[in-house]
Amino acid sequence: MPHNLTCTVEGYPKPNITWYKDGEEVVLPEYLTRRDAGQYLVAAENMLGNVSATVDITVFYPPSQVAELEDMEVEVGSSGWLKCSSTGNPRPQYMWNYYQADNVMEENDDGVSRLMIDNATALNTGSYTCRAWNDRGNDSKTVRVHVKGAQQECPIEITPEKMVIPYQSKGQSVTCRPTTSGSRNIEGKVSWQLQDGNKTGSSELSVEPSKDWDLQPICTATFRGIGPCSKPFHFTLYKTPDHVSIRAVDHLSAVVENKQFQLQCNITGVAPARHLTVRWYQGNKTLQTVGKESLHVTGCPREHVSGCDMSVTRSPMNVFAIITLTLDRSDSGTTFWCEAQLDLGPAGPQPPPKMMSSPLNITVYYKPTINTTKLPKVIPVFRGYPEELICEADGHPPPNIQWSYSKEKVANVSQDTLLVTEAGYYNCSATNEVDSIVHVVEVILKEDYLPLTAGLVAIMVIGISIVFVFIYSIYYKNTKMRRYNLKKAKLNTQTGNVAHNSWDSQFPMTKLS
Repeated sequence: MPHNLTCTVEGYPKPNITWYKDGEEVVLPEYLTRRDAGQYLVAAENMLGNVSATVDITVFYPPSQVAELEDMEVEVGSSGWLKCSSTGNPRPQYMWNYYQADNVMEENDDGVSRLMIDNATALNTGSYTCRAWNDRGNDSKTVRVHVKGAQQECPIEITPEKMVIPYQSKGQSVTCRPTTSGSRNIEGKVSWQLQDGNKTGSSELSVEPSKDWDLQPICTATFRGIGPCSKPFHFTLYKTPDHVSIRAVDHLSAVVENKQFQLQCNITGVAPARHLTVRWYQGNKTLQTVGKESLHVTGCPREHVSGCDMSVTRSPMNVFAIITLTLDRSDSGTTFWCEAQLDLGPAGPQPPPKMMSSPLNITVYYKPTINTTKLPKVIPVFRGYPEELICEADGHPPPNIQWSYSKEKVANVSQDTLLVTEAGYYNCSATNEVDSIVHVVEVILKEDYLPLTAGLVAIMVIGISIVFVFIYSIYYKNTKMRRYNLKKAKLNTQTGNVAHNSWDSQFPMTKLS
């Protein structure tokens, strides 16, 4: 705006007025700037004389553009400072706008304002605005401070921080409020924002556990230096399954040994399904534990579509899990079952709620195997003596045994036993629902030499006996029919015989002198 400086000089003839600054003649401009401020000499002169006067001109102007204020990055736990300067007349005053944490101090000195941050924390991350002002105007500048190594926080407290409640339980409430430092910096008030975008206008929120499946409330507020920020409320409404069942995928009650088959565990009416864990058991042994990545929504395609994404849907769902197994005959008759468990974290019920299916008994079918210990590949048979061929086979279902042989062969079949008398090849087949196996037996006919051998042995015995008798008789004649010397023999006085056992010996004896 134009100045209103005037210099009134009286004299005749009319004096000439001249302005001087720093010894030089100047023309006082209509609009003064800060460069025009200073001491002036105004001189009035006519032919009769001159006069002069000194004038101090002060130019008031608004603050200049804020200088020396720049963005800053500081390590968490370290210190830093922001500097704000401006020129103006009168000298500008400074005002800072930021999140006023306890570790920040303001310092003004010699027309400059400094902001000192000591032991930086996450709360120091945000915008900082310095405003320089006087009665002629103002200027401001905003910079960002980033605390490296700390994630920016929203100074809001939610009580309780988490809530995990069962379906159709008693309703509960949750409260949201600023933290101690946040209450000094809040602009407006905290409020709850629901998933539909509406705000409650209240710091307290009521939770209805019979219908609030998709409740995802957010507590929002606006703070100096931070601006609008929010904190989600971690709320989980859970429901245990209505039913857990197990079945074979192909609806089979029996499986074939060493062939893969699948069992399916069906869980109905569980929420939220993304927290579900399924365990598979065989007898008392845990086979496998799977999480949501191995679960499928009943009736939904493999790819996620609306209503089929377990990571999004919070209401009750029907899901199933599948396990692929390979069994052997030792597993036949064992029971299988599955267990569904909701793992809701430390805030959830402990121990986690679980439900088990009824046991499923699986029979393992396996192909027949013939007992070759009782039925070797080669069997000798003596002529005239029938031989029993016993064909025993193990398998499940129990195999059917059949003997086959050429028509000209004579054999007697009774169940798994074959009575043979002729040489040849005889086939035993064992058949069940799994497979069929054939075992070929070669019967070799042998002559029975036992009677001939017995006759020869008898002849040899008779011959040996005859030879023995002959030899003995010769020996007897040569040794027994000779003279004998009898000591102290008593002779019969009448007959002269030797008395022996009260009887007279009939042998003629001669008494030796």
